[in-house]
Amino acid sequence: MNNFKRFLPHLYVIIGFVVVSLFYFYPVLQGKQISQSDIVQYTGMAKEQNDFRNQTGEEPYWTNSAFGGMPTYQLGAKYPHNYVKSVDSFLRFLPRPADYLFLYFLGFYILLCVLKIDPLKAFFGALAFGFSTYLIIILGVGHNAKAHAIAFMPMVVAGVLLVFQKRYIVGGLLTMVAAALEIQANHFQMTYYLLLLLLIISAYYFYQFIKEKDFSAIGKTIGVFVVAGLLALGSNATNLLATSEYTEFSTRGANELTFGPNGEKIESKSGMSYEYITEYSYGIAESFNLIAPRIFGGGNAEKLGKESALYELFIQLGAPEADALDYANNAPTYWGDQPIVAAPAYIGAVIFFLFVLGMFTEKRKLKFALLTGAIVSLLLSWGKNFPLLTDFFIDYVPLYNKFRAVSSIQVILELCIPALAIMGLYSFFKTEKEEQWKALWKAAAIAIGVLALLFIGQGMFNFAGGNDDYYRQAYGEIGQPFVEALIEDRKSMFTADLLRSIGFIAVVFGLLWLSLKEKLVQTNTVLIVGLVMVFDLFVIGKNYVNADDFVNAREVMEPFQASEADQRIKEDKDIHFRVFEPSQGMAGARTSYFHKAIGGYSAVKPQRMQQLYDYQIANNNIQVLNMLNVKYVIQTTEEGQPIPLQNPEANGNAWFVSKVKIVENADEEMKALDSLNTKEEAVFVKSTKNTIQSSYEKDSLATIKLEEYKPNYLKYTTQNENKGLAVFSEIYYPKGWKVTIDGKETEMIRVNYVLRALEIPAGKHTIEFKFVPDVVKTGSSIALFSSIGMLLLLLGGIYFERKNKIN
Repeated sequence: MNNFKRFLPHLYVIIGFVVVSLFYFYPVLQGKQISQSDIVQYTGMAKEQNDFRNQTGEEPYWTNSAFGGMPTYQLGAKYPHNYVKSVDSFLRFLPRPADYLFLYFLGFYILLCVLKIDPLKAFFGALAFGFSTYLIIILGVGHNAKAHAIAFMPMVVAGVLLVFQKRYIVGGLLTMVAAALEIQANHFQMTYYLLLLLLIISAYYFYQFIKEKDFSAIGKTIGVFVVAGLLALGSNATNLLATSEYTEFSTRGANELTFGPNGEKIESKSGMSYEYITEYSYGIAESFNLIAPRIFGGGNAEKLGKESALYELFIQLGAPEADALDYANNAPTYWGDQPIVAAPAYIGAVIFFLFVLGMFTEKRKLKFALLTGAIVSLLLSWGKNFPLLTDFFIDYVPLYNKFRAVSSIQVILELCIPALAIMGLYSFFKTEKEEQWKALWKAAAIAIGVLALLFIGQGMFNFAGGNDDYYRQAYGEIGQPFVEALIEDRKSMFTADLLRSIGFIAVVFGLLWLSLKEKLVQTNTVLIVGLVMVFDLFVIGKNYVNADDFVNAREVMEPFQASEADQRIKEDKDIHFRVFEPSQGMAGARTSYFHKAIGGYSAVKPQRMQQLYDYQIANNNIQVLNMLNVKYVIQTTEEGQPIPLQNPEANGNAWFVSKVKIVENADEEMKALDSLNTKEEAVFVKSTKNTIQSSYEKDSLATIKLEEYKPNYLKYTTQNENKGLAVFSEIYYPKGWKVTIDGKETEMIRVNYVLRALEIPAGKHTIEFKFVPDVVKTGSSIALFSSIGMLLLLLGGIYFERKNKIN
C-alpha cells in the first residue's frame, strides 16, 4: 500500500502527460491525422514494399519503386525477433503525433526524477522540454525518426546518471532498455549526438572517481555500461548490421569519382562534401532566437496578419483583403544563415532565466558537465560559421562527417538547458534566503541584460535575408517595395519578441520575489511559474503546428492522387518497366507511389544512382534512360497537365551485348557512358574478382525474357546459340542477391556503373535473382539471444532490488 502511495504522484503525472498530449493535438480525437511532408514522401517510397507485405505477409527487403531499386532497410523494413519494437509500440499507445509528444514528456520526467526533482516541478519541466519549438516543428514536418530518438535521449541520460551514482542494478537496467529503445528509433545522427553528451558526462564522473581514488567504481561502472551497451546493440543487431552494410553504397559512403558533374576536380573521397554537411549551419547571432523566438524572422512562412507592413503594401497595390492577408500569413521573414527554416529553435525565455538562476543556486557539480554539453552543442551547431571546431570534428572525430544539417546538434542544448533550468528552480527553494536574493537579482540582471543589449544594439543588424535578391527579381516592379516591407516587418518582430521575452522573465522574477516575501506559498509559486513557462512555449509552438495541419485520415494514407498520365501508364500490361518524371528528379516520391521510378526521396539514397542522375540523366543522356528501361517519361504541358510520353528505345528488362569497353576506374566508367550505345555495348571496370571478355558473338535470334516479377524475385528465360553477356536493367547491389542459372549459383557482374550483368552459356536457361540478405538472418539471431539476455537481466535485477529493499 505504501508503495502505491509513493507511486501515486507519478501516476497522476503520467495521466497528465496523456491529457496534455491529446489536448495539444486534439484533432486526433476526431479521427484526423497530421499531414507531414516527409511522411508523404516516405509513403510514396514505401508503397511497393507495403503492398507486397499486405498481399503476401512476406517482407521483401528490396523495392524497385525508388532509385531504380534499393534495400528497404531505411524504409520501415520489419525484422524477425525485433522485440524492442514491441516495447516501443506499447509506449506509443496514443495516436500520432500525440504519441511522440507523450514520449518527450515521459523521458524527460524520468531524467528529472533521477535528478531528485519533486513530481510537480518535474511535471512542468517535462512539459517545457516537450514544447520546445524545435521538438514540435519536427513533428509538424514529419521527422518522426528524429523525434523518436530525441524522446529517448533523456531516459538514456537518466540511466547513465544512476550508474554513476552507484545504483548499478537500476541504472544498468534503465540504461540497457533506454539505449535499446534509442537505437531502435533508427535516427543514428541523434544517437551519435547523444553519445557526445554521454562522453562529456562520463569524463566528469570518471575524473571524480580518479580524484577520490575510487578505482573499483570505475571498473564496476565500465562493466555495467559494457553489458548494457552490448545487449542494447544486440537487440537491434539486424537493423544496425543492415544499415552498416548499405551505408557504403549510399551517399554517406566513399566516393570513387574524382571529378564533378561540371568537370571540376573533387579532392574529398567522402560521399558528402563539406558544403553539404554544413549547409544548415546556425548563425552565431541567430542563436539568440533560442531565448527570443522571432528576432531573426522566425520561419520561411510566418503569419503576420493585418497589422503587418506586408499586408498594407498589398492593400495599397489594390489586392483584395483576402489575398493581401494570404500573402501576409505566408511571409518569408526568416533572414538567418540557413537556407530554409520552418520555425525558430526556441527553448523559452523562462527556461533561460531559470537556467541562469540554477548556475547560482545549484550546488551539484553535475551542472558543469551539462553546461559543457550545451556549450559544445551550440558551438558545433554554428558549422561553417565556426570552422575552427567544425573542421576539426569533420576531419578527426570518427563518423562526424557522416551526418549533415549540423545545426540539429542543438538538440543536446535543448536537453541540457531545460534540465539545468528545473534543477535551478528546485535548488532555489533549497537555498538560504540571503543567497536566494543574490541569485535572483544576478539571474535577472544577466537574462534581461542580454535581451536589453540586443534591443539597444539592433542598429547593428540590416535585417536583410539571403533570398531577398530573388524576391526583388521574382516580384518585378514591386520587388523592391516587397523587400522593404519584409524588412520593416522583420524589425517589428525583432523588437516585439525581445520585449515579449523580457516580459515573461519579469513575470517569473516577480513571482519568485513574492515567494521570498512570503506572499506566495512555494507550491503556488511553482504552479504559476510552471504555467507561465509552459504557456510561453505553447503559444509559440501553436504558430507553427496547429489544427490546420490535420487532415482526413484518408489523405494521409493516400497522399497522392493518380493523374490521367498515371492511369494511362497503368494500362500497360508489361510486368516490369520504369517511369521517369523530370519535374520530380531525384527529390520526390510521387512517381514511386504509382510506378517503378528512377527517382525518390531519401537522406540515404544510393550514391551511384544519384551520380548517374547528376552526370548523365540531368544532361539528357537518353541512352542511360534506355538502359534503365525507362518506358515512360511524364512531361508537363504548357497548361501544366502531365502527359506520358512513351520511350520506344527503352532497352527492356534484359538484353545481350556484343562489345565490352574495359576501363581502369570509376572515372573512366562514368565518362564512357557519355557516348555508350547501351543496346550493343557495356562498360566494365577491370577487376581482380571478375573477368569479362571484350567482345561476344551476338546471335540475332537470341532472346531473354522476364517471366516473373516480385520486388525480391526475378525469373528470366533465355535462349542463345552462343555464350553471351546479358545486361539486366536492375540495380547492382552485391549484398543479398542470390543468382542462379538453372539452379546453379553464380556471381553477377557490375556494368554501366549501376547495372547487373551475367555471362550466360549457350542454349536454353532459366535465370533467377532472389534477394535473401544474410545480414537479416545473422542480425535476427543476435537480436533473439540479446533479447533473451535482456529479459533475464530484467527479471534478475527486479528480484535483487526487491530482496535488497526487504533486507
